[in-house]
Amino acid sequence: VQLQASGGGLVQPGGSLRVSCAASGLTFKTYVVGWFRQTPGEDRAFVAGISSGGGTTSHAESAKGRFTISRDNAKNMAYLQMNRLKPEDTAVYYCAAKKVWRFVASWDEYEHWGQGTVVTVSS
Repeated sequence: VQLQASGGGLVQPGGSLRVSCAASGLTFKTYVVGWFRQTPGEDRAFVAGISSGGGTTSHAESAKGRFTISRDNAKNMAYLQMNRLKPEDTAVYYCAAKKVWRFVASWDEYEHWGQGTVVTVSS
């Protein structure tokens, strides 16, 4: 199983960025996908989750109204569109996958993890 996160980079405050997660080695359409972020010295924090079919999503309060999670099961891809970025959004962003929706926001419930992509929001 491999989850490959990409699309991170340097963006100015107020800007937008889309990070992607490419999945392989699993039946992607049967997995819940979550996006988490982590800064040095902190635990991984839930950003957003999407159900296996894409019909249900959940976003952290910090992400609501600015970030949108989506997926394309035909391409084995998941995305996190991030708008109106703030310096406090700077982190390593990880995608993860698990089989059931329950506890979608709990990082320790996830079975598979990508390697992370760095997002830096700075002027």
